[in-house]
Amino acid sequence: MQNASNSAPNNSIIQPAGFYIVALSSMPYNNIYVMFLTVLYVITVICNVFLIAIIFYDHRLHVPKFMAVGNLALVDLVLSTSLVPGMIKTYLVLDNFVPFKLCLVQMYTYYAFLPLESFSICILSYDRFIAICLPLRQESINTNTRMAYIIVSGWIFGLTTVLYGISSIPTLSFCGSLKVNSYFCDYAPVLRLACSDTMHQWNFATALTILFIVGPLIFIFFTYMGILIAVFGMKNNQSRYKALATCTEHLVLVAIFYIPIFIIFNLGFSGIIINPNVRTVCLSLSSLITPCVNPIIYSLKTKEVRSRIYSLLNHRLSVHPLKNT
Repeated sequence: MQNASNSAPNNSIIQPAGFYIVALSSMPYNNIYVMFLTVLYVITVICNVFLIAIIFYDHRLHVPKFMAVGNLALVDLVLSTSLVPGMIKTYLVLDNFVPFKLCLVQMYTYYAFLPLESFSICILSYDRFIAICLPLRQESINTNTRMAYIIVSGWIFGLTTVLYGISSIPTLSFCGSLKVNSYFCDYAPVLRLACSDTMHQWNFATALTILFIVGPLIFIFFTYMGILIAVFGMKNNQSRYKALATCTEHLVLVAIFYIPIFIIFNLGFSGIIINPNVRTVCLSLSSLITPCVNPIIYSLKTKEVRSRIYSLLNHRLSVHPLKNT
């Protein structure tokens, strides 16, 4: 086992050369599971890149709603990319050693974009709330400029807040096992390997979990309470059905993303021990299925995007018509 250590100037910090990723090693057919996640990743990249290109290409989609959709697609790409290439290296190439600095980079990327995923889903619920509850004032309230401010503020807050937590890892000593019981350089499993006092790191992680998981769930709950009040106040059944239909896809995304994370983190904070493979599968599916299905069930099915795709294809075919041979 590689355990080369570099001492800090005060000779008190033991920093390892890297860590070994060992989760799923005891799980039957783990290679098949990783191949399944790789297929999800390929679909994620294709669909989200296509969606971003459509939104960027068509100026008619340069509106607040699709600014939020494009932001979600970009976050999906980075979040899934922070996990799957490393999993391919670990389980398919059979190289489970991750250098210390690369481990920190992966840890930061994942935990910076996981809250951004949560924040992006919140932005979509905000957009639905304005559209349904305040339709006459939608264009004055939900402007492109205001949506850009909201998105940029979320990125700045998420990226800088998580940076503080990850930057504390190099101040810890790792003098025992270097086996990380997760499918990537996960924050909590790495903390458990430290032989330093990690109370500050655990408290900070708890606060961030409440801020980035519980906080958005509360926000989404109240926006949908407002939406339901507005919908059931409509006299026209067709308008009521149409309004509810526009929220269905978003609620599916909320359920897929939040339920596994909420259950696993609550069990962990309650001190309930669960099978590591169960935790790994739940978190990996939540982190990778959501980016895969987002563009499919929420964006590519919308009338605006479909019409833009059809018009783009018709334009291409009219410029380059198929020749009969």
